[in-house]
Amino acid sequence: MEQIRKYFEKFAKQTDKDWDLFSSRLARQEFPKRTLILRVGQIERHLSFVQKGVIRFYLPKEDNDLTFSFAFDDGFVSAYDSFLLQKPVTYHVETLTETILWRVTYKDLQEIYQQTEVGNLIGRQASEELFLKKSRRELSLLNETAEQRYLNLFTEQPHLLREIPLKYIASYIGITPQALSRIRGRIS
Repeated sequence: MEQIRKYFEKFAKQTDKDWDLFSSRLARQEFPKRTLILRVGQIERHLSFVQKGVIRFYLPKEDNDLTFSFAFDDGFVSAYDSFLLQKPVTYHVETLTETILWRVTYKDLQEIYQQTEVGNLIGRQASEELFLKKSRRELSLLNETAEQRYLNLFTEQPHLLREIPLKYIASYIGITPQALSRIRGRIS
């Protein structure tokens, strides 16, 4: 839990009272590798901080799933559209590795916003991080080649890419696994 406090204190100092309120609402959950933590039709009830793990967001398809996002250590994760609107998701959220999350419920987060000065900062930081991640992804798909997208992902999280199956990486950057193999061969 101290990992989360250190992360937040990069942006703003918290009083012990504010931290005690916030941390009292956090629940630690561990998930085994390859666990669906959210399925199509379910509502996202949590905003989570990833202490450890790799998480994949994907659209389930008959032929090949379409991976559209990953989450890694020391970042926020949520099916944020569902979390904000409290409406069902149209995709799955799955752990790719053993994962530890610190989670706060929607209801508890609303109370934290109302009761603490730092609560709104925490919420804003989480939403900005998730928004920027989504924006970078969209711009990458529009402006970069598949090879550039692969290199960016490799630069951002090189040690974690070893834990993600190549078929998911290929789907994420919008190419076939065979095309990814050719890219990897060229840059090796």
